[in-house]
Amino acid sequence: MAYVQGATGEWEMVIGLEVHAQITSNAKLFSGASTTFGAAPNAQVSLVDAAFPGMLPVINGICVEQAVRTGLGLKAEINLISVFDRKNYFYADLPSGYQISQYKQPIVGKGEILLDLPDGSSRAVGITRLHLEQDAGKSMHDQSPNETFVDLNRAGVALMEIVSEPDLRSPEEAAAYLKKLRAIMRYLGSCDGNMDEGSMRCDVNLSMRRKGDTTLGTRCEIKNVNSIRFVQQAIEYEAQRQVEILEQGGTIHQETRLFDNGKGITRSMRSKEDAHDYRYFPDPDLLPLKLDAAWVDNIKQHLPELPDDKRARFIGEYGLKPYDASVLVAERASADFFERVAKGRDGKLAANWVTSELFGALNKSGKGIEESPITADALGGLIDLISDQTISGRIAKDVFEAMLETGKSAATIVEERGLKQVTDTGAIEQAIDAILAANADKVAEYKSGKDKLFGFFIGQVMKATGGKVNPAMLNDLLKKKLNG
Repeated sequence: MAYVQGATGEWEMVIGLEVHAQITSNAKLFSGASTTFGAAPNAQVSLVDAAFPGMLPVINGICVEQAVRTGLGLKAEINLISVFDRKNYFYADLPSGYQISQYKQPIVGKGEILLDLPDGSSRAVGITRLHLEQDAGKSMHDQSPNETFVDLNRAGVALMEIVSEPDLRSPEEAAAYLKKLRAIMRYLGSCDGNMDEGSMRCDVNLSMRRKGDTTLGTRCEIKNVNSIRFVQQAIEYEAQRQVEILEQGGTIHQETRLFDNGKGITRSMRSKEDAHDYRYFPDPDLLPLKLDAAWVDNIKQHLPELPDDKRARFIGEYGLKPYDASVLVAERASADFFERVAKGRDGKLAANWVTSELFGALNKSGKGIEESPITADALGGLIDLISDQTISGRIAKDVFEAMLETGKSAATIVEERGLKQVTDTGAIEQAIDAILAANADKVAEYKSGKDKLFGFFIGQVMKATGGKVNPAMLNDLLKKKLNG
């Protein structure tokens, strides 16, 4: 738990997040218009999306199923009866003047997410609800110096709004929450989580209170933050802003703010609306949504293995540390890659090569695991050469770099470059004798009590042999020579 240090003492953050996640579906929530990203403005707008008179919404069953799958993935209550409401507000990019959403009777009720913390521990964060709603269009202010343009391609796209309890207490916890939520949805295939394409957006609700206080302060909402890094920056800035106001005797006014990611600050957008301002009422064009319990149970039975379960299995089956397991299961593609590498091999060794060497190389080149120039089978082949002592761990790193550059297999590189480990006792003894003869003065010093020189001799033999000597054999033979 992190506290903000003010001039008059420590303050605690109270954070709740509202995530708008675009449902993975080919059509919108109430129309058959396409949801493909990147189409020309207003190319994917049906008469329903444009709110033409007399057009009636028809619910997309795939979107309902995706919401239920997500709710089950969050270990949440699935409400067999839910109601669609009209949320009334007037924006240029909302043709009907209202948004079809859910309010008092959402499709998904209370659930929870387990945060994986850096020290290997976990902490539960409550989910208040998940409800279905349609997205609005997009107002574009950068197309003309004196006019605003409207693109309705997003109008009517299906969203899941996932609301957390105010259980988060730091920017780092907020980031961990968003990463875990995104991972769960990606495992389920219910949302791709691409924040840069707008398919996952976050509203941050933040209030401050004195350390040790249990009452809630007045919150401000920061709207539509579109990256996890910006969520952290927005929280850090807004927390400091509120503390400064409170310590000067001021009052926090409930309002909606925007995060300026160029300047790293939040700024006021409007006073915060409450539910009564939206004049919610049940949508007269849509009957209550009734789900069959057996249908919900069937979805539950066919859920994929989710991150928390996979993490527990990796710890138990492969003997991984909790942190390493968390890193590997953060993305389904990474977890699948690791399992292919680890199959029939030392799990800890496989995890070390995937998380340290491969992830490091991918981060440096800006590539994802799907674009890895080294396949899982190829990396497994490298690990096999280490395990059967064909090459040493140090030589393996050179081979790995060559694999990245050439795309060749580890076995081919080892053969072409003559990198096989020397395990012939006679050859190793010959190399040791040459080094000891060339450093007679240091041999004398070692025998007089300077034990630390042992490392010097190891290094010299390794250098002379290009690092190809089996380390364990070298260690044993050198000891016998020096102590004999």
